[in-house]
Amino acid sequence: MADDSESAAKSMTTAAFDNARQSAQQATQEFTKLFSQLKMPGLPDVEALVAAQRKNFEAMTTANKVAMEGAQTVARRHMEIMQAAMTDMTETVKSLTSVESPQAQAAKQADLLKSAYEKAVANMHELSELMQKANGEAVSLLNKRFVEAIDEVKLLITKSSQSATNI
Repeated sequence: MADDSESAAKSMTTAAFDNARQSAQQATQEFTKLFSQLKMPGLPDVEALVAAQRKNFEAMTTANKVAMEGAQTVARRHMEIMQAAMTDMTETVKSLTSVESPQAQAAKQADLLKSAYEKAVANMHELSELMQKANGEAVSLLNKRFVEAIDEVKLLITKSSQSATNI
């Protein structure tokens, strides 16, 4: 049942990203068609600007998708941890009822508390690493696109200044 809901959530997420991508592509095509007809001296290469914006949008879409997949991974792992904790708690209650003397029960409780604390810290560490990895991947994609965009702007400025001097 968890697989069905997970599959449905993933399908909905994928469908939403696909719809957004299609809408953006249509808007970009309309924008390109409209502004490609305008040819004025001194105006930067509109097609290059549109292509750059398309790349920016694709980078944002990909980064959002990576972040969403990372959030899903964290949520899935968190659910697994909670299920394991419930199983452990059931076993703990059973083991505490089998201990007879108060001293043995206190020692057993101390051991169980220590074990539970260590598991909780390890689980928090694991979840934080998963979040950090997903966010790091998303930021890396955006950073790469930003550097590419700066290079594209430099190229456009160079082309624009060269065409202005040739007029």
